[in-house]
Amino acid sequence: MEDRYEQEEIYSQRIKAGKRTYFFDVKATRGQDYYLTITESKRRLRDDDTFSYEKHKIFLYKEDFLKFVDALQDAVDYVREELLTAEEVAELDRPRPAYEERENRGDNSYNTPDATY
Repeated sequence: MEDRYEQEEIYSQRIKAGKRTYFFDVKATRGQDYYLTITESKRRLRDDDTFSYEKHKIFLYKEDFLKFVDALQDAVDYVREELLTAEEVAELDRPRPAYEERENRGDNSYNTPDATY
């Protein structure tokens, strides 16, 4: 019997951001150890007018989750409080229709077969 936990995808969320797409995927190992992969995918135009995708991936293990979230929040707070104007912060805080629609549907997962990493 095949071990169903080998890199099983438990949760997936996709965030589109212009030419970039970010994927947040929770996976499990054979030993049911959970980890998160964060993938940045950028669409690139080749010389022959076709597209390719450049990917960068981070593996984040469960024992590092809290440290990672704390450091990310500290960095975001620093940018917001020390580097941005009040107008830029207000723009960042402005609700985005795509997020509102998804939240209203209760859909925070993008487990689509055509998701391109």
